[in-house]
Amino acid sequence: MADNKDKKVLNVPVLRFPEFTEEWKRIRVSDLLDFYSTNSLSWEQLEYESNEPYNLHYGLIHVGLPTLVDLTKDKLPSIKEENVPKKYELCKEGDVAFADASEDTNEVAKVVEFYNLDGKKVVCGLHTIHGRDNNKQTAKGFLGYCFSSTVFHNQIRRIAQGTKIYSINTRNFSEVFVGLPSKSEQHKIATLLRLIDEHISTQNKIIEDLKKLKSAIYQEIFGSLVAQTLELGQVAEIIKGKQVNGTELLEQGEYYVMNGGTTPSGWLNRYNTEANTISISEGGNSCGYVQYNTSRYWSGGHCYSLRILHPQETLDLYLYHFLKWQEDNIMALRIGSGLPNIQKKDLLRFPVILPVINKQKSIISILSVIDAKMACDILLTEHYVIQKKYLLRKLFI
Repeated sequence: MADNKDKKVLNVPVLRFPEFTEEWKRIRVSDLLDFYSTNSLSWEQLEYESNEPYNLHYGLIHVGLPTLVDLTKDKLPSIKEENVPKKYELCKEGDVAFADASEDTNEVAKVVEFYNLDGKKVVCGLHTIHGRDNNKQTAKGFLGYCFSSTVFHNQIRRIAQGTKIYSINTRNFSEVFVGLPSKSEQHKIATLLRLIDEHISTQNKIIEDLKKLKSAIYQEIFGSLVAQTLELGQVAEIIKGKQVNGTELLEQGEYYVMNGGTTPSGWLNRYNTEANTISISEGGNSCGYVQYNTSRYWSGGHCYSLRILHPQETLDLYLYHFLKWQEDNIMALRIGSGLPNIQKKDLLRFPVILPVINKQKSIISILSVIDAKMACDILLTEHYVIQKKYLLRKLFI
């Protein structure tokens, strides 16, 4: 790709394919798209049966669909024919649907472009804005990526209205612009990004299949395991973490902070727990989540960390895999409704099957192979996502 950052021409992106040299047109989005009324249907009118004749794109921001919705692969929620309003505009190939509201300005105007409709009937529903390029100025697949670009969302963030809920409407599209190259260049850009999306989709499927395989192996190994049963408190000391003030958390730091969720809640430049430690979420909607931490971290106030009492009898990785297999049962220990939590006394009594050390090593060797494969695929997926984000920043104006 050609790098145009040092050229004097303004109406071209930083990166582009070298065979293209002409400037891009700058066009107002309201001049590019025609907008159609969308339909407000209740959740009770929705169904999720794939054989329904109508598919509804309902609440785009909540459905979490990719930039391009390929209805030969992707499924949308369905509505019964009798619930379809008599006056509505069916989506056509290349139409786009924007989210009109969100608590996060980064999610306002999140967009999908419908791709490979193949005769399926799709209507846009609540919290969406339905747009169409009736003048055919854009190539198939280009609009979804164009409206996902960084430069477009920077404009949206400036005009999104609200305090807790940020929103836009069709009038706002007279205030935002996009750059349009020739159709051949549009097609090449869309093809490149679509191939990356296909790689990401394939990788996600591989990861999900590996998770299912690991779950089946867990059941095969631990479900038939015959050995002594101890309470978790006899195997490990359960240490509750220390809460830190939210103002102390960093966006980046040396050590991540584990609290009540499944992902770090922030970063610090200090730690209170060593590497190779099992943690269990103590509070929140994810309480009972089991994680193996390969690096030092800060254990927060809603996090339990386990310290093996007799390392010569219990291997940390064995205990992690066993507890991960039992994760649903650990989560069942939660009490409370507003902010559920797991009591330490209940966790101390949780039963653990503990075979002899050589058997533990054998189990670890089997499961570590799957974990290593999964880690590679997750890393590859993350790199594809980073690559896509980079291109969405550099390929558009």
